[in-house]
Amino acid sequence: MTLEEQDKQYILQTYARDYTNFVKGVGSTLYDENGKDYIDFASGIGVNSVGHGNDILTSAICEQTKNIIHISNLQVIEPQAKLAQKIVDLSGYDMGIFFANSGAEANEGAIKIARKYGETKFNNKRYKVITLEHSFHGRTITTVKATGQESFHTPHFSPYPDGFSYEKSIEDVYKAIDDETVAVLIELVQGEGGVQPFEKEEIQKLARHLKSKEILLIVDEVQTGVYRTGEFLASNLYEIEPDIITLAKGLGGGVPIGAVMTRHKEVLSAGDHGSTFGGNYLSTTAGLAVLDILTPLYESGTLDEVFIYFSHKVKDIVDKYTHLFEKEVGLGLMRGLRAINTEIQAEVIKNCLKEGLIVLKAGRNTVRFLPSITISKDEINEGFKRFEEAISTL
Repeated sequence: MTLEEQDKQYILQTYARDYTNFVKGVGSTLYDENGKDYIDFASGIGVNSVGHGNDILTSAICEQTKNIIHISNLQVIEPQAKLAQKIVDLSGYDMGIFFANSGAEANEGAIKIARKYGETKFNNKRYKVITLEHSFHGRTITTVKATGQESFHTPHFSPYPDGFSYEKSIEDVYKAIDDETVAVLIELVQGEGGVQPFEKEEIQKLARHLKSKEILLIVDEVQTGVYRTGEFLASNLYEIEPDIITLAKGLGGGVPIGAVMTRHKEVLSAGDHGSTFGGNYLSTTAGLAVLDILTPLYESGTLDEVFIYFSHKVKDIVDKYTHLFEKEVGLGLMRGLRAINTEIQAEVIKNCLKEGLIVLKAGRNTVRFLPSITISKDEINEGFKRFEEAISTL
C-alpha cells in the first residue's frame, strides 16, 4: 500500500492534499523521500517560525521530554508561568494569559471573556460580536460563525451560534454597534482573506471609539503575532492597546500552542474556562525557546534586514510581471501577490511546487508567502529564482 493509498483509506479526506512526502527539513529547506529539495515559503502556514531542525528549539524540546511532558493545569507549571511573563513583557501590555492548543481555541477563549464581560459589566446583557468580511478566526462552530466569509457558513454544520455580524469595512463597524454589542473582533492583517493590512489611522480611530463606549477590542494575532509583521505584535506596530489579543501559530515553532491575553484579568474565575493540554510543559518550553531565538534577532535589527530584503524581492516580481500580478500586499514576512485572476493564482501555486518552492493560497486571488522568520538571504534568493522559473511560461 502506498502512502497516498494509506492516507486515503484511513484519514478523513478534509484536505485537498499534495502527496509529496517530506522526510527532513533544515532551515527553510525541505527534502522529500527522493532527496529533492524545496524552498519553504509557507512554514506550515506560518507555524515554523524558526525554520526546520533549529538546534535551540529541538534541544529544548528533547531536554524537556526527558523530565516532564505533561501534567494537568491543577498544578502550577513553571515554563507556563515563565512564558506568560515573557509574552507580557515583550508585548508591553499589562495582561493575563490563558494557554490553549490552537488559534481557534484562543479565539473561543476571547469570545468567552467578552461574553462574560458583557454579562457582568452592564445592566443589559451584551453579547454581540462584530467582525469583518474576509476575516478568518477558526474552524470550531463558534469561530467559523465569527469568520466573515459566507463560504464557511455552509448548512451542513448549522445551526450556528447567534450574536455575530460582519461588516464590509471599518467605517461600517460604527453603524453596526448597538446596545447589545460587547466586542469587535479583527485581524490587523487579514491572512486567509488575502494578506490585506488595514490602515493604521483607521484602526487607531476605531480603538479610541470602542474604548469610549466600553466595548472590547479583540485583535486576532494568530498569524500576525510573534514578530511576523515586524514587531512582537502587530498591535505594537499599529500603536494600539487592545482589550484582548489571541496568539498561536508561530509561538511554538511547530509545537501546538495557543494563547489568549487580556487586560481584563478579573473577568474569568476558577471553573469558567479550562484546557487539558493547554500550556503544558512541552508546548510552553517550546514557546520559551522560540522567543529566546527570535527576540535577539529583533533587537539586533537582523529581522528588519530580512523583512526589507524579502519585501524588495516581492516588489521586483510585481514590477516585472504586471501581466500576472496587480500588486503586492502584506507586512513583514506576511506577504502576498494579488494575481490577476484565480486561474493564474492556481497555476502559480502548482508550478511553484514543481520547481521546488512551497507557497500558499489566500483569498482575493492572492499567492501568499509566510516563510520562517529566520529564513536566510540565500534561501530567499533561491526561492525567488524558482518562483520566476515557475511563472516564466504563464
